[in-house]
Amino acid sequence: MAQTRDDFEVIIIGGGIAGASLAYFLGERGHGDVLLVEKEAQAAYHSSGRSASSLVEIDPVYTLQQLKMIGGRFLRNPPVGFAENPLLDPIGVVLLFPESHWSAIEQAAPVFAEDGMSLDLLTPAEASARLEGMLVEDQFAGAVALPEDGYVDVHELLSSYIRSARRAGAEVRFNTEVTGICVEGGRCSGVVTPTGTIRARTVVNAAGAWVGEIAASAGATAVEFTPRRRSIVMFAAPEGADTRSWPMLWSDSHNFYFRPDPAGILFCPMDEEPMAPCDPMADDLVIAEGLERLRAVAPRLVPRTLGRRWAGLRTFSPDGVPVVGEDTRLPGFFWLAGQGGCGIETSPAVGRIAADLLLNGATESFDAGLLAPGRFG
Repeated sequence: MAQTRDDFEVIIIGGGIAGASLAYFLGERGHGDVLLVEKEAQAAYHSSGRSASSLVEIDPVYTLQQLKMIGGRFLRNPPVGFAENPLLDPIGVVLLFPESHWSAIEQAAPVFAEDGMSLDLLTPAEASARLEGMLVEDQFAGAVALPEDGYVDVHELLSSYIRSARRAGAEVRFNTEVTGICVEGGRCSGVVTPTGTIRARTVVNAAGAWVGEIAASAGATAVEFTPRRRSIVMFAAPEGADTRSWPMLWSDSHNFYFRPDPAGILFCPMDEEPMAPCDPMADDLVIAEGLERLRAVAPRLVPRTLGRRWAGLRTFSPDGVPVVGEDTRLPGFFWLAGQGGCGIETSPAVGRIAADLLLNGATESFDAGLLAPGRFG
């Protein structure tokens, strides 16, 4: 039996999209002495594997919008040999806006375009036409179409990250739970698992909803992360509708989004119920309330019966922006946490930034101060 190593340069806690992206970008820079540990039997069991898997570049938080745009460029044109199949299906996204927000969007659109975002402004009639006339046009003042955004193949993206990281020398261990953090001489020096201690120069906390618990066990800076449940349900498309040409439709003012799926329609009521880290279940009442909001905008879409439903946790920092960088109190303890609901689409940006900071202490690709753990004091 081969001897199991117990000493690495970098240990990454968490086999979701965040940890996998960092392992990839470290390997891309020739740094393959990496161990990725995941307590479940497979990667992306929790949040990353339960996402609606979309790229929607417009975001009310401009920092997140910038990260999404960086991520979008990677997803559309990944490095040669990175993936075996396309990462992004650009079905397009249409976002609805109420009168109270529409003038601001009209003013911001040229700025977004200068940043490199592809977008079109639509009247309510033009937006409805994109979905075979399904929308009630007096429910919104205007819409933005993002023709280059759409559905992300999470399995392809995740497996490509992990495959490339392994090729560069990284090791991945599933069914390996971190039960403690080693601290020696005021510095993080490794992790404790049920089978023993594994030492490292840097430990990366990419544990999703469990990042707060990991940090507390290490004595790192106390950042208040909040896991929030999000429910998703599948149902059949209306009889006679050809949803294959439909874009994803998003409405913050009505609190829902939906997109076409081979099984019909994937619908999300955009719930954000705070809860402790867990394996959550979809909330049927929340879904029913979301469908009533859908009835106001697209009554013909409301189904008589529901199909498969599920839920995942999206973990938010206090300001809703990811936390990336070395802890201010505990050297050797590195944060890669709080991706909220955009971990997949921002992973090419955040993974690269994290690798730059970990290896060089700085990055030229982004203002790292916007993500630094020290911003919380």
